[in-house]
Amino acid sequence: MRPTSTDLHRRAFLAAGVAAMTAGGASAAAQPFFKRHGLPIGIQLYTLAPDAAKDLDGALKAVAGIGYKSVELHGLLGRTGAQMRSALDGAGLVCTDIHVQGRGQLDGDLAKLVGELKAIGVKTAIMPSPYIPDRLQGKGLREVLTQLTADDWKMNAAFLNEKAVVLAKSGIRLGYHNHNFEFAPLGDTTGLEIMLKNTDPKLVTFELDVGWVAAAGVDPAAFFARHKGRFSLMHVKDIKADTQPNFELKMDPTEVGSGKLLWKTLLPAAYAAGVRGFYVEQEPPFARPRIEAAKISYDYLAGVTA
Repeated sequence: MRPTSTDLHRRAFLAAGVAAMTAGGASAAAQPFFKRHGLPIGIQLYTLAPDAAKDLDGALKAVAGIGYKSVELHGLLGRTGAQMRSALDGAGLVCTDIHVQGRGQLDGDLAKLVGELKAIGVKTAIMPSPYIPDRLQGKGLREVLTQLTADDWKMNAAFLNEKAVVLAKSGIRLGYHNHNFEFAPLGDTTGLEIMLKNTDPKLVTFELDVGWVAAAGVDPAAFFARHKGRFSLMHVKDIKADTQPNFELKMDPTEVGSGKLLWKTLLPAAYAAGVRGFYVEQEPPFARPRIEAAKISYDYLAGVTA
């Protein structure tokens, strides 16, 4: 039976619709990762630590000028929450995530700490390193890290659970940020695995520093896949290909996109695992001024499709 003119028009219309949807899907897939997901590219201000210590307002305005929209703070930098909020507002930046120390902050006056964080607009407080047990106080950091036991990591998990209950009442979530020493073997497990296993997923989140993960010789994309739902934040950090795997706080840092990490695989893996806060962070030594390094990383991420 020969098709009528109506049939031909209908087929042409459907074909055009399919082509448009295919083109639309391809167009969306071709968009840069952060634009497609509507996520800001943030920066951990530790990247500019000396600059921020000297001129906080100048450092904040400089990163905003590059295009960063959000900042993760490494403490209050000697300011009150209200003062920090004023500085952020002046640069057009927001801060929903901050690093706070276990000793001196989380084990101190939590009501006061919460007040400072709420003034800034913080939603997640991250403990950036383990709570060191009393028996190891006064020793050098590298010595301490080699002496942490499975029980010490269980103690850290309990500490996070306890403090997270208090912070949650004020709408602030507590989490933990890794380096590479948390991946040192402890029998058939590691410090980070112990904390992931012994913290309450409803209360405690984690921030995966993928540069330190890679420095430990671990594939961060695979690690995300094994622990979906536990990580809400990520440090976007790159390392040179000649970085030797270790558990001793050693890495060869470089700007994002200039090193060995496969960002077109890693960014989607992080997103699929639940990460929604992405913060560029670079460790010293720097091959160029820190603000230039921050711009190189931003420009790469703003254009990367994944």
